[in-house]
Order: sequence, then structure tokens, then C-alpha cells
Amino acid sequence: MTAEDEQQARLMLGLLELSALNADETEGRVAALCERALTPLGNVAAVCVPLRFTLLARVTLDRLGARDVRVVSVANFPYGGSPIEPVVSQVQAALVAGADEIDMVYPFRALLSGDSRTGFEMIMACKQCCPDQKKLVVTLETGDLRDPQLIRQACQGAIMAGADFIKTSTGKTAINATPQAMRIMIEAIAEVGGMTGIKAAGGIRTFDEALVYLKMTQTRFGNAWVTSEHVRLSASSLLGDVLIALGMLPSSGY
Repeated sequence: MTAEDEQQARLMLGLLELSALNADETEGRVAALCERALTPLGNVAAVCVPLRFTLLARVTLDRLGARDVRVVSVANFPYGGSPIEPVVSQVQAALVAGADEIDMVYPFRALLSGDSRTGFEMIMACKQCCPDQKKLVVTLETGDLRDPQLIRQACQGAIMAGADFIKTSTGKTAINATPQAMRIMIEAIAEVGGMTGIKAAGGIRTFDEALVYLKMTQTRFGNAWVTSEHVRLSASSLLGDVLIALGMLPSSGY
């Protein structure tokens, strides 16, 4: 590994967002995920969990002395339905449970049918629930939107409605993060002066795969912009590869 690659791997570690979002997750798995978030080389940026495990994740991380690791709670996950009130209720409950960020799945099927208003109103309603220090992430499900113009429209609408981050995908569909979608999202963010963050998620498993997305943000916005306040790599399996790259683990994994 070159000195530059090592520097990028160390940066990646602090941008990572670990998730436990399968239907069969247990308290034990979520607690273990929180423990994995703390490494000898520093903590990851966040853990992402369902509403029912939000309090457990926050309490576990606090007990481990990792208050800096954010807890992200998903809403409207994973299907991105159109009714707004149930999503708002999920957001409110997650904030009460201690979530630092809300990851709301955009109603992408509505947009596919020509309805962009529902997505805009849902984001605005969820954003209004969030105090200033709480972040709202909007997962666009770009693999299902597919059409570059639809992806751009979703990005622009989400940013206008108040999203603090836009995210590629839930990781639950056939097509997840792609460089093409990431490029469209980056340009939409650049149009508003880099005021919105970006998350790459879904199918990113290796250091080399993650490096593609990391370099895209660095090239467009500069190295100083690339912090966990602006960029996340939502990929639990990536942690092991990053630690292997940094010589902290044997190649058998983490």
C-alpha cells in the first residue's frame, strides 16, 4: 500500500457508517455493531439502525465512551412509501429515542409515476421535526430511479426541501450505488455550493471500490470538504477491508 493509499484508508475509517438493517436483527447484533464502531485507529462516523434499536445503540455507544459516534435511525425503510404521516411519526419517535440523524427513504415510486410533490412535502415535514443539531438524510434509491434526469430531479428536490445529506440507496435493491449516480448527486450538491452532504451506500465492500467514490468527492470539492459532516461511506463490510489495508487485521477479515 502506498503512503497515499494509507492516508485515504485512514480517512475512510472516519467516514464509515456501519448498519444493522436486516429484518432479523437482534439486540445482540446491534450491540456488537456498536462495539465494532470503535477501532484501535479511531471510531467510525456512525451506526445506522431501525427505530426499535435506536435507544439501544445510543446507550451502548455512550457506555463505551463513544458519544462522538452518531446514531442514525431509518424511516420509511426500505420501501419508500408515499403516506407522509406514518413517516413523520417514525421520525419523532426516533428523535425521542436518541437518534442523532434520521435516514428517510424518498418515495421514489411516486416520482417514477410523475409525482414529485409527495417527496418534497415528506422531506419538509420530516425536516420540521428535526432540531438544528439533528441531521436529515434522504435516501433516493437511485438504482430504481435509473434515469439520470429523474435522479437529478430527486436530488434537487431533496436539497430544496431541506435534506442535510442525500444518499444513493438503501442497499436493499438490485442496483445500489454507482459512479454515475454519485456523479449526478455531486453536481447537484455543487450547484448549491456544497451545503448538502452525500452518502454512498450499497454494494461497496472493498477499499478499492470505496476509493472511487471518495476520490470523486475530493476531486469536485477538495480535500478540506471531505469530512464526516459532508461525506459518508455506508458500508459495514468495508470496515474489515480498511483495517486490513492499514495492517490492523490479517487478510481473513473482521
